[in-house]
Order: sequence, then C-alpha cells, then structure tokens
Amino acid sequence: MRIATWNVNSLNKRMPRVEEWLGYAEPDVLCLQETKLSDANFPSMAFASLGYEAAHCGQGQWNGVAILSRVGLDDISAGFPDQSEDEVTEARLLWATCNGVRVGSVYVPNGRLVGSEHYTAKLQWLERLRRGLETTSDANEALIMCGDFNIAPEDRDVWDPAKVNGGTHVSEPERDALRSLEQWGLVDVFRRLYDDDGLYSYWDYRAGDFHQHRGMRIDLELATKPLADAARFALIDRFARKGKSPSDLAPLLVDFDL
Repeated sequence: MRIATWNVNSLNKRMPRVEEWLGYAEPDVLCLQETKLSDANFPSMAFASLGYEAAHCGQGQWNGVAILSRVGLDDISAGFPDQSEDEVTEARLLWATCNGVRVGSVYVPNGRLVGSEHYTAKLQWLERLRRGLETTSDANEALIMCGDFNIAPEDRDVWDPAKVNGGTHVSEPERDALRSLEQWGLVDVFRRLYDDDGLYSYWDYRAGDFHQHRGMRIDLELATKPLADAARFALIDRFARKGKSPSDLAPLLVDFDL
C-alpha cells in the first residue's frame, strides 16, 4: 500500500501536475494540503475519473486538506474531537479510513515568528492534535498522520541550522511538540528507512534555494509502530519540484507491505 502526502500550495494552480503525478507515482492514498479551495469547488469528479475517491475540508482562499484513495474511503471526519472543521474554520485536519488504515491529512500552522501570537497558536494546535490522539486513537492499531508539519525535526533536516535556529520551524518548543506525538506512539517513517542528512521536502522559491539545495524536511508521515514496521520504501520526489510552476514542497511517498 503506497501512502503519499503533498502540500500543493493551491490545487487550482497545480492540478495538471497532480494529475500527472498520480499517473506515474500511482499512490493508493494521497493526502493533500493547502488546496486553497472551498468544498464546493474541489474537483472530486476529476479525481474520480482517475480512480480516486476524495474527501476534502476547505475554506476557500487559505489552507484546505484532502484525502484521495483508490482503496476505500470510510469514516471521514474533519477537525479535532472537540471541534469539527468546516469551510468557516481553519481546515487543517482531515481523517478517513483507507483499507483498514486510519489516515490523517495534516497542515500544521506556520507560526510565522517565534514569540508571536501565531507561534503560540501553533503550539496550542499541536497540543490539541496530541490530545485528540490520546482520546480517540490506539497506538497499537494502524494509523498514520501525513502532511506539512512546518517543523524540521532535527538540525540535520535543515540545510544550515546556524541560519535558522531560533526561528520558527526549528525552535525547541516546536520540536518538543513533535516529539510528544512520537512519545504517544508515532514513528517518523522516512527516518526509519533513511538516516542521511540533507534530505529535504521544502525549498523556498526565492534566491534559487532549490537548485542550491537550501531546504528543510518538514513534510512527514508519522505512523504507529505496527504500520511503521511494515514500511519498505520511501521517497521524496524532487522531480515533482522541478519544471514550470511547481509547488515549493515535494511529495513524499512510503510503501507499506500490508
């Protein structure tokens, strides 16, 4: 079972690239972030023509998360257990069950600047995410959260830690929040398979960062141990970051032997 995640940074702008990528990467499940569409404008029929059922939670101009599946799409829910998400909320969290695996598409707030109200809200959002897992999920069952976490887990996940340490995405409180998800029972599947430095999923559009390999690994698949143990292959598809009008983030895919 191939599970993938991709922050497309506007599905309207990237739809041809997403269709192309589905054609050659052939994921069984694809989690999307930053669709920037309302539910009414989400192209469900286009994905259906490619063999994918789709669930979407979007508010229009910002955010938006989706799950595409060709192996079933059941028990769909958006948001935290104590507050659902719809078009008038942040549209950052969506869950569905696909072939017996509970899949979450996650778009963690950016945080903007350490110490700002947006940074505080990011930490609070991550805490609610952890509490939601504690109250609704079992770490002994097959579950995976896929998405743009806007956190580089370690210094080796950043092109030059000296230039970003102390800023958002690399601060210790953010990394502590990510570690608390792992302590609940989640495993960074990509790191389970690959230990090398310099493996990134995000490159800023400015100053030729992609071509100069100045990036960060902020797109993650966090799985419970029973599922992580079944992971056999992972890839950050840099090819999808190339060419005309790409997203600033590349898709990540993981193959699980189920």
